[in-house]
Amino acid sequence: MPLRLLACFAIGSIPFAVLAMLGSGLDIRQVGSGNPGFNNVLRVSKWRAVLTLAGDFGKGMLAVWLFRRAGDPAAMGWLYGAVTVLGHCYSPFLRFNGGKGVATSGGVMLIMYPQWAAATLAAFTVIRVTAGRRQWKEAGMIASLAAWVVFPILMLAFVGGRDAAMAALMLLFIAWRHRKNFQNLLAPAPDTP
Repeated sequence: MPLRLLACFAIGSIPFAVLAMLGSGLDIRQVGSGNPGFNNVLRVSKWRAVLTLAGDFGKGMLAVWLFRRAGDPAAMGWLYGAVTVLGHCYSPFLRFNGGKGVATSGGVMLIMYPQWAAATLAAFTVIRVTAGRRQWKEAGMIASLAAWVVFPILMLAFVGGRDAAMAALMLLFIAWRHRKNFQNLLAPAPDTP
């Protein structure tokens, strides 16, 4: 099992936001929020953001799909998923820095609980589009965390308390990764002359 966990971390650590920007002349860590993730790439290029999203989402799916065995308890899937998200957030390719884990955790959810993940992703899409059109401050963070709040509720209602607790732990970690976004959201608006 340690080799499987190491492989999950390695898969998670692939920095798709940086790779998607190759050939653009931009280092995504030097523009916008500086975060190597989907929402920051979206500020620069829609098609490169789609590549980033597909890569980050896909690595969450791939790691759990590769290493979770039939008959494994759900906790094993969550463990593989959590280590993959940690790889994304603390990538050795980026000096142990990385994204915030939303897309990668979304891929984990989709492999483990496709029905409930689809409902959560639909909620994310509606909130993200609405927030973007209304130009909400920290629209990406609001949509991401609002969708992640939905998932533990669905787990509690339809799957069970253990899965809801694991989903809640993932939510807390992702919320913690967004602490700067919370600070920006709560900061007073600058005075305008």
